[in-house]
Amino acid sequence: MNLILVTPSDFISEDEVYLSDRRFQHIQQIHRAKLEQRLKVGMLNGNSGYGEITAINDQGITLKLTLTDEPLRAVPLTLLLALPRPKMLKRILQSTAALGIKEIYLINSYKVDKSYWSTPVLHEESIHQQLLLGLEQSGDTLLPKVHLRKRFKPFVEDELEAIAADSQKLLAHPYQAQTCPDSSKQKTTLAIGPEGGFIEYEVAKLQQLGFNSISLGQRILKVESAICVAIAKLCNI
Repeated sequence: MNLILVTPSDFISEDEVYLSDRRFQHIQQIHRAKLEQRLKVGMLNGNSGYGEITAINDQGITLKLTLTDEPLRAVPLTLLLALPRPKMLKRILQSTAALGIKEIYLINSYKVDKSYWSTPVLHEESIHQQLLLGLEQSGDTLLPKVHLRKRFKPFVEDELEAIAADSQKLLAHPYQAQTCPDSSKQKTTLAIGPEGGFIEYEVAKLQQLGFNSISLGQRILKVESAICVAIAKLCNI
């Protein structure tokens, strides 16, 4: 936890918060909390800065906040991701939040196992917790938005054109692909398929909307690795 995130419900006065949950345990066990110690703190979806410990006991800790730093720059990339298996999804949510992606669409694909859509990992609170872990790791405060789309065709035909408007549209698909573009500040919409990739029909539907196939190199990568490599190449992380 490189940043302690707080929310409006934590405030006990205009500039003080009281923490008694896992954040308190982390401060106590890892930071060896003591009075007047300063810790890096951020307001969820707001500024960051520091919190000075003004009171501490066995039940919780009080911090007086000074939050004057603007949030980290968001990555100008919208991620369309075929829903991965639940264990991988947890790691992906954390890493994408840490990397600065703010719009994530989890979509269906022919190769996505139907059971994945019933996993508790997709519950709103579970998604929220994974995103928080990513923000805490990177020192970011801006919470990504995660959208669930269980039907591929209606999503592509009815929504995707507007979502990807005014952006370069890229599809991580190694066949008949161009080299991944160099990093830039250009707005990008990136589609990444499931393990084994999108089927030909899905590729064709995306290409009809102007998505160009790109290659991330000669190595065959797992989805979670491909996401990180693509973001690093496209956004100069």
